[in-house]
Amino acid sequence: MTDQILDVDLLAFETGSESTRRSVVDGVRRSLTTGFVYTSSDLSEDLLDTAYGMLREFFSMAPEVKQKFVAPGAHGQTGYTGLLVETAASSDKPDWKEMVNWASPIPSGHPLRRKFPGSYPDQLLPDAVVPGISKVLYAFHDAIADLQRRFLRVIALGIGCGETFFDDMVQDGPTLTRAIRYPSMKDAPAGGHIWAGAHGDINLITALPRATAPGLQVEVNGEWVDAIPPDGKVIINTGIMLERLTNGVIPVGWHRVIASPGFEGERYSVVQFLHPRPWTILSPVPSCCGPETPQRYSAISAADALDEVLYQINLIEDARRVDD
Repeated sequence: MTDQILDVDLLAFETGSESTRRSVVDGVRRSLTTGFVYTSSDLSEDLLDTAYGMLREFFSMAPEVKQKFVAPGAHGQTGYTGLLVETAASSDKPDWKEMVNWASPIPSGHPLRRKFPGSYPDQLLPDAVVPGISKVLYAFHDAIADLQRRFLRVIALGIGCGETFFDDMVQDGPTLTRAIRYPSMKDAPAGGHIWAGAHGDINLITALPRATAPGLQVEVNGEWVDAIPPDGKVIINTGIMLERLTNGVIPVGWHRVIASPGFEGERYSVVQFLHPRPWTILSPVPSCCGPETPQRYSAISAADALDEVLYQINLIEDARRVDD
C-alpha cells in the first residue's frame, strides 16, 4: 500500500530484464492503490504540440461556429460539447469546460457497430474550419491507445492474470479521446461552478499527457492532492470498469480539476478513456477473489455500465439529469 503516486517505467518493462519487469509491475500495483500512476512513454511531443495548436484554433472560434460540430444523439461520444453540459455524477452543477470528442472509426458492417451503434457514432470533427485536424487527432488517438494497451499488460500481471489478458477485451473497443478547454474562472457564471467536479471515470484506464496548466487533483486517504507528473511522463488513472474486474483490488481513481487560487488563465488537456468492447461482461476475475476477498460485484455488461454513467454525467440529450 502507498499514499503516493509513483513514477514507473513502461519502456523498461518492455525492454528490461525479468527483475526489471517485476519491479515495474510491483510499482504499478502499489501506486494504483491511489488510482493513479505516472509512466514513461514514447508519445511524440511534436504530435501533442500540433494537436494542441489546432485545438486552440478551434476553441477560439465563435460559439455559433463551434455549435455546428455538435453531434445530436451521440451523447458526447463525438463532436463538440459546449460549456456547462457535462456534470460530475457527484454534483448538480455543470462543469465549466468545453470539449471536442473523437474515436477511431470501425467499418460500418463490423458486428460491434451493428450491435452497439450508440457506442460507435459517425465521427464529426471540425475539418471544415480547421483543415487537416482529423488526420492529426486520429494519429494522436491511435498513438495513445497503443500506449494504454501496452500499459494494461503490466496491470494484468499485477492482478495475477496472463500478460495478454486485456488484449482481446479492448480490441476495437469504443475508446474515446477528449480535448478539453477549461476557460478562465473569472468568466464563469455565478453558482459555484468549477472546472470539473469530483468523479471517477467509467472505463478501464485513462491516459493524460501533459496539460497546459496545473489543476488536476487526486483524492488520496480523504484528502485532495495535486497530481503533477515529472516532465515527459503520462498520467494513468483507473476507472470503474477496472475496479469491478479486480473486485476492488484496484480502486477507481477519484479526481477533480480546480483552478489554483488566483489563477485567471485557461487550461487545455487531452485525455483518452480506454474502453473494453461493449459486449464484455465485467465480472471479478478469480485471481482477485478468495476467502479474504469475497466477490464484491455482480456481473454487468460494459455497454450497460457505460449507459448508466452517461446519464449520471448529464450527456444523454433527451434525458438530462441537470439543466444547463
